Amino acid sequence: MNEKTYEKITRPIYDHLHGVKILKTVNNIITRFVYSIYPIVLIILALNRDIRFWRVLLTPGISFVIVSVFRNYLNAPRPYEVLDIIPIINKDTKGKSFPSRHVFSIFIIAMAFYYISVPMGLVLMFLGIVLGVTRVLGGVHFPKDVIAGAIIGILCGIFGFFII
Repeated sequence: MNEKTYEKITRPIYDHLHGVKILKTVNNIITRFVYSIYPIVLIILALNRDIRFWRVLLTPGISFVIVSVFRNYLNAPRPYEVLDIIPIINKDTKGKSFPSRHVFSIFIIAMAFYYISVPMGLVLMFLGIVLGVTRVLGGVHFPKDVIAGAIIGILCGIFGFFII
């Protein structure tokens, strides 16, 4: 992605009367929704003494730590650091762009839900795709960042929920 591509894909957002507000709202709602329902599911599993509790707690937790360490090590720059753009989503973080931890998180949580309920897992994966697009349009991630975050989240989920 370069400045011209970013300008082209964000022009409709800026041209819409409420485009910027809508994009920021979608980013916030999806992020808060997923981060809110995950602990609720953990509580429900714990209260029901469901044997899946530990797997649903540990698989995302361990994966999150590994991805965080990896991305801190890589410290890849964000689009607004490399390109001459002002991001729609306000962020002043330097580096730590690859992979997108927001997108990774929603996909690993989606895999946890998929493990419990296939329809809910699929709904969260759809929200993950929307969040990934939002993060790119918002100028805080490159497409490769969100694609990698999604793939890593899915692979960690497959490994943690269905292989071990």
